[in-house]
Amino acid sequence: MKVLVVGGSGYLGKRIVKASLLEGHQTYVVQRPEIGLDIEKLQLLLSFKRQGAVLVPASFSDFHSLVDAVKRVDVVISAMSGVHFRSHNLLLQLKLVEAIRVAGNIKRFLPSEYGIDPARMKDALEPGRETFDQKMIVRKAIEEANIPFTYVSANCFAGYFAGSLSEMHTLVPPTHQVTLYGDGNVKAVYVDEDDIATYVVKAATDPRTMNKTVYIRPPHNILSQREMVEKWEELSGKVLEKKSISPQDFLARMKDLDLGQRAGLGHFYHIFFDGCMTNFEVREDEEASKLYPEVNYTRMDDYLKIYL
Repeated sequence: MKVLVVGGSGYLGKRIVKASLLEGHQTYVVQRPEIGLDIEKLQLLLSFKRQGAVLVPASFSDFHSLVDAVKRVDVVISAMSGVHFRSHNLLLQLKLVEAIRVAGNIKRFLPSEYGIDPARMKDALEPGRETFDQKMIVRKAIEEANIPFTYVSANCFAGYFAGSLSEMHTLVPPTHQVTLYGDGNVKAVYVDEDDIATYVVKAATDPRTMNKTVYIRPPHNILSQREMVEKWEELSGKVLEKKSISPQDFLARMKDLDLGQRAGLGHFYHIFFDGCMTNFEVREDEEASKLYPEVNYTRMDDYLKIYL
């Protein structure tokens, strides 16, 4: 297949480019002039070129260039940095949807989502609900344009949630004390970002996932925060002091935070108090590790070893 990655120099995008090349697809990566003098992004794009990817000059400020880029491929995967709170990302995604509609040749489009399934978050707390509402606006535009799609819900990125033992405001394991959300027994789903990229590329070209939501929910990585802490304690040989915070006290923190921070805190609340990633059933034909059993996904026991 010919696969175009939009946002290929980003956190998840660079992994999707690599996964697409490894799957043997003819991989195209949008090169936006807006990178300006960002030498690291340019060098990353050139490294893709050396690996066999095709760099396609295109800009969201030049709609025709976007349409021309889309016309060159069969599949478009958007990996623009997530729909950030009150960002212009929504407008960019809608422009991309319109370019795909005008081009009229795309066999599959994957919008930039990859987190919690927004269709299940209609009752999410404000102000964080805006993130999910924006993603649903993009979905509505895709479906109204009759564009074949696959939505991917990848749950918790391990880099942000596993290494920190799901503590906020850090990316590495705490050394002495950890705060548990409630009793710490609510299940979440932790997934290595390289595995997410592999599953995304496989789903993007799989006829079984046409016009479906695919959930990345590897069974060995469905874990509570307390289980993650216990895994780290076993690996590190250190027992952490455990403090618990109630849902009421957790939400009370909102009053002292800015808008974006309140949004993020609300997402944490839904994951670790509501269990929004695991409080519903997923059929086998919607779950990535069942669809692609050949992928040897990273267990969190192994993932945490990088922090030792």
